[in-house]
Amino acid sequence: MSKTTRATQALQQAGVAFTVHTYDYQPDADRIGLQAAEALGEEPCRVLKTLMAEVDGKPVVVVLASDREVSMKKLAALFGGKSAQMLKPADAERLTGYVVGGISPFGQKRAFPTAVDEAALAEDLVYMNGGQRGLQVRMKPADAVAVLKAKVAPITA
Repeated sequence: MSKTTRATQALQQAGVAFTVHTYDYQPDADRIGLQAAEALGEEPCRVLKTLMAEVDGKPVVVVLASDREVSMKKLAALFGGKSAQMLKPADAERLTGYVVGGISPFGQKRAFPTAVDEAALAEDLVYMNGGQRGLQVRMKPADAVAVLKAKVAPITA
């Protein structure tokens, strides 16, 4: 497994401190984020998942704890839209340049508006996808918000 991805390169270019962690990715896991947390020996609130959604037909990135669910109503409101829904996996892969299970909020083909659940900022350090299955980057959540130019709000159901 390569530990250099578009995501890690984007973080290096941004001058952000992070560490790289690998784990045994299980493609059949019911909830990939929870499986990652268990494999890393971390609480799910510190292992964030990256979801791709759309608000009024426009793609957005959503980052939240692996054990939480996003509220589509709150997500739409955060971006000033009327409705939100998850993107189909094939669309998420095409737009980000990453495969499902390896979608990172960093280093995507294009920058999309990003929402980070405010609960993530309560943690000293969080894990986020590093751009491939089985690869996580660990960093300060405030650094992630700054690099992503993310909106921070309560977006869980």
